[in-house]
Amino acid sequence: MINEFKDFIAKGNVMDMAVGIIIGAAFTAIVTSLVGDLINPIIGLVSGGVDFTNNYAVLGGEVPEGASLEAAREAGASIFAYGSFIMAVINFLIIAFVVFILVKMVNRVKAAAEKPDEVAPEVETGPSELDILIEIRDSLKRA
Repeated sequence: MINEFKDFIAKGNVMDMAVGIIIGAAFTAIVTSLVGDLINPIIGLVSGGVDFTNNYAVLGGEVPEGASLEAAREAGASIFAYGSFIMAVINFLIIAFVVFILVKMVNRVKAAAEKPDEVAPEVETGPSELDILIEIRDSLKRA
């Protein structure tokens, strides 16, 4: 069983997957910063500063009027935090769009790098050996 496990780990696909996960984790930090620090403020500016994060409904418990989501949670109330969910969906859509654009650019670069070499034009070298033999045969039949 240990040898089978070693063989499994040593396969290229497992190593490729591990590298992909590590790079993906690092990339997540970059995309999260891009969304949180650059894109969301622009969306907030365009939408008039709308931030859904603190929108919630109290399902049970006592929460002072106008309390933030964090204060409502600290009060021990049962909270339906629909605003956080809406912001998570918006962030997901932004991240998905950014990844889509990134993958599209990478595919373009790959396609340009893998451009097929120009095919050399065919050079006519004259009749083939078979053509010559057929011509000889036909001329012998005529004679």
